[in-house]
Amino acid sequence: MTERTPSLSTEQGRSAVLVSAFLRGALAAGLGLASLSVLVMAVWISSPAPDSGPGGAFNAAAGIWLLSHGADLVRTDTLSGAPAPVGIIPLLLTAVLAWLVYRAAHDVMEPDEGRAAPSAGSAFCLVTGGYLLVAAVVALYAKGGPMAARPFSLLFPLVPVVAGAVAAGVWTGAGCPVGPPSWAPKRLRESPARPRFAERAEAVLRSAAAGTAVLLGGGALLVATALVWHAERVQESFLGLSGDWAGRCAVLLLALVLVPNAAMWGAAYGLGPGFALGTASTATPLALTGRPAVPDFPLLAAVPAHGPGTVPNWAAAAVPVAAGVAIAWFTARWAVPACDVLDEGTWSRRGTALTAALAAVGCGVGTAVLTAAAGGPLGTGALAEFGPVWWLTGAAATAWTALLGVPGALLLRGWRLRERGSAEGVAAAWAAIPAQADAEVPEQPTRGRRWWRRRRRDDEPAGAEPGPTTGTGRGSGTGTGSAAVPASLPSLPPAGPVPGRAPRHEKDAGREPYDFLPTDPWHARAAGDSVWEPLLKAPETTSDRPPEAGPTS
Repeated sequence: MTERTPSLSTEQGRSAVLVSAFLRGALAAGLGLASLSVLVMAVWISSPAPDSGPGGAFNAAAGIWLLSHGADLVRTDTLSGAPAPVGIIPLLLTAVLAWLVYRAAHDVMEPDEGRAAPSAGSAFCLVTGGYLLVAAVVALYAKGGPMAARPFSLLFPLVPVVAGAVAAGVWTGAGCPVGPPSWAPKRLRESPARPRFAERAEAVLRSAAAGTAVLLGGGALLVATALVWHAERVQESFLGLSGDWAGRCAVLLLALVLVPNAAMWGAAYGLGPGFALGTASTATPLALTGRPAVPDFPLLAAVPAHGPGTVPNWAAAAVPVAAGVAIAWFTARWAVPACDVLDEGTWSRRGTALTAALAAVGCGVGTAVLTAAAGGPLGTGALAEFGPVWWLTGAAATAWTALLGVPGALLLRGWRLRERGSAEGVAAAWAAIPAQADAEVPEQPTRGRRWWRRRRRDDEPAGAEPGPTTGTGRGSGTGTGSAAVPASLPSLPPAGPVPGRAPRHEKDAGREPYDFLPTDPWHARAAGDSVWEPLLKAPETTSDRPPEAGPTS
């Protein structure tokens, strides 16, 4: 029995860890759903004349929760009675829900003290399974409500969204391992090639993320500028949608969760493809063509005016230019490290260009994914197409960042190499200073005797400087030249050691080192010991006062 006890406890501990991982996934889903339900219920309670009861509010919360994961909804309570699809995903809610499941997976890989962490595959499957179980229950609950989810959309993209967030949490919880895949060539999987592969992969990911973030930030800046430019229309739309404060709070919350969507619309506008305002209208920096079908909403009140574009519209091209510069800058920083001026890990031109090109492709893929979520249908007929086209926007992002990022990375690489060369020259010069200081100084050539110096007497020391003389000759103090020395000044003492006084280093040579006080506590010492005993036992030191000088000759 004693031999089986450790194995049983280990098995029970492993089972507890696996169950905890499954429950963490379900808890993350429940936490997101509960938070959204509380928000929807608060809006429903504050509404003066709600259209439905609490069941309708909970159905709306369940539908919005599924929509935030990418599921397509079908709205049945329309004015015409015909079902209308809803495919625009609120990206801000998506980011919050993805963060919850990401944290759940990350915490699973860092278990409590005394428990072993599960394997990466087990953590991924269990957290994903727990989250998708709650999603299935919510989908069944919302099936009979006014906002039901399409069955196919529950498989794609809801499952990939959840699985991607869980995979990111497991990867970061495991220490962000980066390495060549198992199907890669053997020379790439060898130990010397693994660090290089990890470095290049990290550079590509970081550069692509920087380019995508700059595109998103530039799009948000364009939207903010347009809102300020059309402030009157935005205010009229906001005040006209609802006359009470509860309705206006609901409109404001809806506008806030759609701000990332508007930022992606602005990025697509700056990239060139623009966005569709219905099946018959497209807005680009060159022109707004067709007849737009724009619903009454504050964010949509900032769309450009109908007709050809002007110089302010063309200025939106600065957004992709900034994204290309960001990719070039981040790639060049990895290509030529600046942490050590003597570092030899500089990438070649080919490696730098390839990294920048792959980062541009990654930026295009990320932009296409975000654009696909930012747009979608809002109904049937003219509203069947609303927002940017994902594949056009992704291709434009790849083209812009590749055309600007690859040459920019090569130029910045050359510039950083030039700076590092200058730094290496300065470092070499500083390193040569000690060698020059230790080198033997050449002797100065002896000059001839000057006319104001007298001949040394035989009784003066060899190192003594000749003193002044009295008289009226050339060395006399009564002379009128600039080199004349007054006769009243005493002669300087001879250079060298003072007679009868030992040098400092000779006096200190025989001293013993200072004995420090004991550090043991007073109750641990013997009864006869004293804290002053080390000082009393210290050898006597000689005084620094010089002895009395005897008579000199």
